Amino acid sequence: MPLPPAPLLARLGRRLAMLTALLLLGGCAWLRSWWPGATAPAQPAFSGPPPVVFLHGNGDNGATWTTTVWRFESQGWPRDRLFVLDQPLPLARDDDGRPQEGRSSTDDARRFLAGEIERVRRLTGAPRVAVVANSRGGLTLRNLLDAGPAATAGAVSHAVLGGTPNHGVWSDPAERPGSEFNGAGPFLTRLNRPRNAAGDEVTPGTQWLTIRSDANDKFAQPTGEWIGRPGRPTGVGADGPALKGATNRVIPGIDHRETSYGAQAFAETWRFLTGQAPPGTGIVPEAAVTLAGTVFGLGLANRPGGGNFSNNLPLAGATVEVWSVRPASGERIGQPLWRGTVGADGRWGPLTTTPDTPLEFVVAAPGFAVHHVYRAPFPRSSSTVHLGAARIADNDRDGAVIVQMSRPRGYFGVPRDEIGLDGRTPPPGIPPGVAGVSSTKLVLREPAGRAIVGEFNGERVIGRTWPAAENHLVTLELHR
Repeated sequence: MPLPPAPLLARLGRRLAMLTALLLLGGCAWLRSWWPGATAPAQPAFSGPPPVVFLHGNGDNGATWTTTVWRFESQGWPRDRLFVLDQPLPLARDDDGRPQEGRSSTDDARRFLAGEIERVRRLTGAPRVAVVANSRGGLTLRNLLDAGPAATAGAVSHAVLGGTPNHGVWSDPAERPGSEFNGAGPFLTRLNRPRNAAGDEVTPGTQWLTIRSDANDKFAQPTGEWIGRPGRPTGVGADGPALKGATNRVIPGIDHRETSYGAQAFAETWRFLTGQAPPGTGIVPEAAVTLAGTVFGLGLANRPGGGNFSNNLPLAGATVEVWSVRPASGERIGQPLWRGTVGADGRWGPLTTTPDTPLEFVVAAPGFAVHHVYRAPFPRSSSTVHLGAARIADNDRDGAVIVQMSRPRGYFGVPRDEIGLDGRTPPPGIPPGVAGVSSTKLVLREPAGRAIVGEFNGERVIGRTWPAAENHLVTLELHR
């Protein structure tokens, strides 16, 4: 009997590895950690891989987890067990104890996460969930498990904290002592108090993993270049995210966001949750790709003049168009794949496309620019293709064309990365050394209407220039 073709054998091998990994999730080791006191693999009311809840960091939204979710799915984790959160008002207050419009307190964030965990438990019937959090999201999770409410006690089996500033971005009682990011302030002092004679800093009853960089995390630096205090000691170091009593992993060279959103961080997370290395870290394309997301505004309640900071609030009434574009030029093909006006929930979509189709998203709303966002093909489906409204900065209005390149899941590092924008290598605004900038911008004084190329470590996005005088803004957004 002839053997199947080699590509088919390879696909079968990957599927077998995925199945094996998922079967291992139901084994005794997982059962004992998920149901404390269990000693045998008796049939539980809920079986299989647990729900995983993903919480982003300060000022971000759930779209940062897109490639991580794709990796989980590609290795066989069920899509309906993966839950990505968007915290409203994701920026922390300057002083946690003082109300600040458009910002959230540690209690606001804690209550939000508590409600979402309970929602996931109700939806799935799972007694416990795993939570994977980046940066500030990790502080929120620690606060929840330390301070309650009681209903969430025992609800989290595994906690994965990527780049969380567990001992502060700085530690100085004289410098903004009310900030939740001050290691010498009351919030982190409470979270880091010893829980036992060994000095453990983690809440018992949950298994803890921290992931950090060796020296490339902008928020774990010995001096304050990235927090407006150049040359001044911060009182923290590269090991600031580590916690006594946790499993602490160091991945050399990764930046602050890559502690959660990079392929190596995914591998560490999978290993921690399952006890096994993942079958792989690649993203397996789907034959048909379904996309949807939310349109978010900016500033105080999306009001004109209310600022341009992220708020994760739906922008009701925004119009969205999605176009297929030519891979070599960014020119539109045919009619829009999707066009509509979003409602009170800000949701757009769904649309179905293919894994080899580059796309242009256009978002427009009163008081905002017409924002053209170009993306490389989406290999898999996603419900977190969030679209951000944008405004043109006052000091850019003398330009004929404004083009940004954005990397939401990491930072640009020079000389670590290969980065290009319209032939400029590296593009402007990216300093050498510690990776700490996630966008770069060109303000061009030339007619609009040509192709423009952004490149990052092998990923290539091609868009078109549009006239700034007519309130158009262009972003080339990277997947990686």
